[in-house]
Amino acid sequence: MKTDFLVIGTGIAGLTYALKVAQACPDKSVVILTKTHSDETNTKYAQGGIAGVMNVNEDSFSKHIEDTLIAGDGLCNSTIVDVVVKEGVERIEEIISWGAQFDKQPDGDFKLGKEGGHSESRILHHKDVTGREMERALLEAIKKCNNIHLVSHCFVLDIITQHHIGYLVTKSTPDTECYGVYVLNLHTNKIEKIISRITLLATGGNGQIYRTTTNPSIATGDGVAMVYRAKGRIENMEFIQFHPTALYESSVKGHSFLITEAVRGEGAVLCNQDGVGFMEKYDSRKDLAPRDIVARAIDNEMKINGTEFVYLDCRHLNLEKFKEHFPNIYEKCLSVGIDVHKDLIPVAPAAHYSCGGVKTDEWGQTSIKHLFASGECASTGLHGANRLASNSLLEAMVFSHRSFLASVREIDNTPSKNNIPDWDAAGTTAPKEMILITQSVKELKLLMTDYVGIVRNNERLQRASRRLDLLHQETEALYQKTEVSPQLCELRNMITTAYLIVKSAELRKESRGLHFNTDYPKRDIILQNTIL
Repeated sequence: MKTDFLVIGTGIAGLTYALKVAQACPDKSVVILTKTHSDETNTKYAQGGIAGVMNVNEDSFSKHIEDTLIAGDGLCNSTIVDVVVKEGVERIEEIISWGAQFDKQPDGDFKLGKEGGHSESRILHHKDVTGREMERALLEAIKKCNNIHLVSHCFVLDIITQHHIGYLVTKSTPDTECYGVYVLNLHTNKIEKIISRITLLATGGNGQIYRTTTNPSIATGDGVAMVYRAKGRIENMEFIQFHPTALYESSVKGHSFLITEAVRGEGAVLCNQDGVGFMEKYDSRKDLAPRDIVARAIDNEMKINGTEFVYLDCRHLNLEKFKEHFPNIYEKCLSVGIDVHKDLIPVAPAAHYSCGGVKTDEWGQTSIKHLFASGECASTGLHGANRLASNSLLEAMVFSHRSFLASVREIDNTPSKNNIPDWDAAGTTAPKEMILITQSVKELKLLMTDYVGIVRNNERLQRASRRLDLLHQETEALYQKTEVSPQLCELRNMITTAYLIVKSAELRKESRGLHFNTDYPKRDIILQNTIL
């Protein structure tokens, strides 16, 4: 297959870009790939909303910028923060014009929520399924574009560069170029190549490398791992955001149900086993402190009391308003025997968001030519050491728009590559035992959770590094002799992503933002990014 624009991923980042290039270039072809169903993305699970300065009477760009910089703990790129906050309002208005519906007051003004780290109420939401609503609107708009071809159940294996046509490519190679991707077509179980003139990477996050995460099963760090193998630049991988309040269910491992921060924005209070609030001990902003502070506070309370969870108290909130704003949360809690009006909700932190990723410039361009990145897989400079709540959907739309502008500028001067060889699977055989893969996944999740979680130290990181080396050796040996499968490739990508997190964490000799190392308990003055 050949295409002008190739988009990998169907979350808000990928769909926004695809729609824009398709509408601007009706004579050009656009192919969108997803490894499962088109609506199964991290975007779908974004409950809280999208941050934007919509009420200029009480809010301002400068306030939103300041809140973002404070949360980022000194590592945000101030130019990028300025761009995203100021351009974000237009992007919000744009997705509204495409059909996304945000909750409104009776007088027609938007209902604006408040979340941790925000000085004003500026979160637009659609009940507690905002991401799903935005994705729905985009998919509906995509269907109207005749030059877009959406291919589901298509697993991307690797980015094609000069390496695949016989050239030596290293991280110092100045003109590495992307020519497309190799994919495993899950309908035919055949490995195919898709040649593209411009490619956008929008593959989402990596939460599945941890035992408990709010991310769906697809979030295995594929994009970051592929770019690293292609000798592209990766940065700030040590900054993994743990959402403070995932619903604690002792029988559930893997994908945890998120209790959005907006619930605390409405007045819910974190408390210990005795029902006593504790956040005032850790921060003057109490339950609405930035996520890194709240997650560490909960982690500390659990260790002090020897428990696996704390509680979220919503009993004092207006029940009808709660059911109106958070119907999904209300029904989920009821399904597990929790009446939020009478019962405390058990919660615990869960891996939620990767602030680092594929390094991009202000137009979404990666260090590999003709390859752009947007969304959670990208590191744009917005989040720094800690993402401000509800800035991620905003960032994705702004950078997909900027990537679209840059792509359209260069598409006519970017020819397709014709001499790309087929995938070489010679010498590989069908896997004999899936246990070799599934057990390695369990080991990976366990070591990352125990050694590279909310609180770290040098000895834990060294242990994690040694065990990852062994997992890497075993998995690469399996990869060389076994026919590729999504399970094997995801394991390989997860190990690579975990390695990048550990290596970045070892390089940062301080505690900053989401990276807290007890061997360096104080915030230092090291402000450089960790680039690998």
